[in-house]
Amino acid sequence: MTQRRETQSRSTPAALSRRGKARTPIPVESADIRLIRIFLRVVEAGGLSAAQSELNLALSSISEKISALEARYGLKLCKRGRGGFALTPAGEDFYKEAQRLLGTLDQFSSRVSALGAQMPRSLSIGLVDNTISDPLCPISRAVALFAELAPHVHLEIITLSPGELLREVIGQKVDLAVGSFPRAAMGLDYLSLHDERHNIYCATDHPLFDLPDDQIGIDTIREHRIIARSYWASRDIRVFAIAAPHATVSNMEAEAHLILSGTYLGYLPDHYAAQFGDQLRKIRPDLFSYVAKFQVATRQDWQSRHATRAFIEALQQASNELRRP
Repeated sequence: MTQRRETQSRSTPAALSRRGKARTPIPVESADIRLIRIFLRVVEAGGLSAAQSELNLALSSISEKISALEARYGLKLCKRGRGGFALTPAGEDFYKEAQRLLGTLDQFSSRVSALGAQMPRSLSIGLVDNTISDPLCPISRAVALFAELAPHVHLEIITLSPGELLREVIGQKVDLAVGSFPRAAMGLDYLSLHDERHNIYCATDHPLFDLPDDQIGIDTIREHRIIARSYWASRDIRVFAIAAPHATVSNMEAEAHLILSGTYLGYLPDHYAAQFGDQLRKIRPDLFSYVAKFQVATRQDWQSRHATRAFIEALQQASNELRRP
């Protein structure tokens, strides 16, 4: 192809971000995939007119779809018109990244489609609560990928605390669990997905809400009521060096209720706390912030269990897409 310049220094996501300030990642939706495939056909054909017969679309329709793709990702991908067709520098990089993306999708589809005849009738998945507000949570995208590749498998999804999920996996009551697990159980594999940032929060009626951060230390925190999560109680007590918590909860919604009362301090994931806006304030993130590692926990024979393997691969693909700059 003569229109596209081969410039290796622009071929990575890092190179793309060097051209300007990194933006919030845009999730790749199924509609995007179709637009990306059209863009690749146009590039490989050498222009919109040359791609018409292969795509079986009107010239105006092809142009609209390229424009929609540019608007979706905020990039000028190509020059088109009387002067002919040519990729912009951003378009060259986008083309290479699109090739990688579709290559990964094709490999995944080929591997899993070969397992179709061996798929079991059902798959049981365990989740920790309140992950839907996390923009990096890959569950929804993974379900879409899995449903396309294994449409006849019945999904059962349960929500439990991390410790309970691990017991269900060990007891073979669920096939895999997704969460952040404070304690690793023997005999399981743990596969990394993404990170979740947590901070300690107080509400508007709490005495610390208007106190500047530089006047708050660990001794200040210990003077107030502290919530412990039953599944991470030892961590919460250890961080603040207290003998016992003033309240214990088993899920984030219960913790949010206590914090919003204005009486307690407690940890929440930042994505979950964001829904409460100015009602909550994070306290000393420089001291108390931490990252929870989200993983898939499953029995060590997971690669021989076809539906479990397919769903885990869908989770990994979805997680990679969401974390891609």
